[in-house]
Amino acid sequence: MGNIQKIESFKVDHRYIVPGVYLSRTDGEVRTFDLRFKKPNAGDYLSNLEMHSVEHLFATYVRSFGGDKVLYFGPMGCRTGFYLLLRDCEDGQVRALIKRTLEAIVNEADEMFGQDEIQCGNYRELSLEEGKKCCEGYLRVLDFEHMNFEYPKGESEE
Repeated sequence: MGNIQKIESFKVDHRYIVPGVYLSRTDGEVRTFDLRFKKPNAGDYLSNLEMHSVEHLFATYVRSFGGDKVLYFGPMGCRTGFYLLLRDCEDGQVRALIKRTLEAIVNEADEMFGQDEIQCGNYRELSLEEGKKCCEGYLRVLDFEHMNFEYPKGESEE
């Protein structure tokens, strides 16, 4: 067991994370972003309905806008946010892609993608309204102008 290494996200002090967008790790040209919708361990988590609905909406829109730069979008098991993996994207492109995706969901989405038993393994647990509401709340807390993708530092890390 001596070769087991802690994954990068376990190295971040979750007591200081607030909703935002953070660079979790970089692997060559692939960057993993932590889209944190909720403050960890604060008792307010994404419901399964919210998480599943945002996953369907965001994954569809971000791939439509980001093309082959988008490698993956999916939920965190802790139910506080999502991971977005992008290839070969500069900071400005990342900000623009996330903002465009959220704004399109909030302002333009009129259908829940993949909401049938052929396309989804739990199609009954999806809600366009809940997905839009969740993305709208997240969009309101993001400060795209000052977004630097850095995790907040804890007192012992400063």
